[in-house]
Amino acid sequence: MPRLNVVTPNQATGPLKETYDSVTKKMGKVVNIFQGMANSPAALNAYLSMSAALAEGELSPQDRELVYLAVSESNGCNYCVSAHTMIATTQAGLSESDTLAARRFESTDNKRAALLEFVSKVIATKGFVSDEDLVKVRDAGYTDGQIAEAIGYIGLATFSNLFNHVHDTPLDFPPANKLS
Repeated sequence: MPRLNVVTPNQATGPLKETYDSVTKKMGKVVNIFQGMANSPAALNAYLSMSAALAEGELSPQDRELVYLAVSESNGCNYCVSAHTMIATTQAGLSESDTLAARRFESTDNKRAALLEFVSKVIATKGFVSDEDLVKVRDAGYTDGQIAEAIGYIGLATFSNLFNHVHDTPLDFPPANKLS
């Protein structure tokens, strides 16, 4: 049961209705997290704007989803793990095994493994990574721009994860498989 008010598409008016119409056009519906975030159109638009801006970056859709999954698993957000497992497998071309590995900050692909290791270090050190950590991710083939975007995805995922914890967002995606 959600703990914050829910703003359904039928209740939305003015600029919020325009945002909902745009989300519906893109996603087919207004998902539950957005109906909770819409208590503050500013918060919802901040999330959507950051997501759209980062999607225009250099990180591949696969890398973006792997980072989102790793962060969401680390933060214990079942909602985002489920949502991004679905997105990763239906839109980004990743396998179920790729998504499960990412949630453990692992990948069979050496380049992606380096990215996920870097993301893990950023989280563990609150961003105070070593020069060696930067060298490793750069040597794996990531640019400084892609590193900046990965950090952006850590922030974006953390925002949505924390929101879901506070709101207790009802799951409206197929539940992700549990890690073994």
